[in-house]
Amino acid sequence: MLLAVSDLDRLALRLATVQRHQRVTLTLPLSTLADRWHQRIAQRSPVQYVIGKAPWRDFELVVSGDVLIPRPETEELIDLVLQVTLDRPSLRQGSWADIGTGSGAIALGLAQALPDAMIYAVDYSPKALAVAQQNAQQYQLSPRIQFYQGSWFEPLQQLKGQREGQHEGQLSGMVSNPPYIPSAMVPSLASEVQHDPLLALDGGADGLDAIRQLVTQAPAYLGSGGLWLIETMIGQTDAVGDLLAQGPYRDIQVFEDLSGIARFVLAYRR
Repeated sequence: MLLAVSDLDRLALRLATVQRHQRVTLTLPLSTLADRWHQRIAQRSPVQYVIGKAPWRDFELVVSGDVLIPRPETEELIDLVLQVTLDRPSLRQGSWADIGTGSGAIALGLAQALPDAMIYAVDYSPKALAVAQQNAQQYQLSPRIQFYQGSWFEPLQQLKGQREGQHEGQLSGMVSNPPYIPSAMVPSLASEVQHDPLLALDGGADGLDAIRQLVTQAPAYLGSGGLWLIETMIGQTDAVGDLLAQGPYRDIQVFEDLSGIARFVLAYRR
């Protein structure tokens, strides 16, 4: 928080080499800073919301209470895309979708990782889309990302297989960090997490409502061999794998996060 509102050097602050009487220039009035610190302490507001920024991969993203704070675990979705497209270079081109884009983190990560692809970013919340568009603009990625407001794949009808005899869509890949927390668990989440938008957290009775939508809708939009990739909650990967096994998917795989927790599910459209 201090780094975000001052001219202090990160390394000097970490090494405690800031001089006792060193003058520090603040970008906010001291009274405003005090109010925000009180907000952090009294209301347990996440630091990212207090300062309006969140670091994520190579980006420093604008965030507000209208978007989920992007977590470090979600960065690994982009690493998986890089890994997959290294083995399957044909997927590096064409169209990719970030379904439930929120702050736009995944969309920006995809645009950076896949310079020859067009990214389609969808969110149900107009306020979240405004934040995502702001982030795309600040990193000059707006020409590479198209934003759509709506529910899941519905705004992307132009990418759906619609012609007679055409059952495949036009997407090379789909990536999502959907809401996956069971409704009954939401009130017991850590105080900081409860500041995230409910729309981005609540996954229904078993936490899988949104994931079922993605499993069911995606085949109409993915091309043959197109990538389906999502983040899940701890303990959900087996259930998600079972859902995928009932549809037109193959090579279903589960990947662990950096803590060794099974968190990501990947599959390809048959």
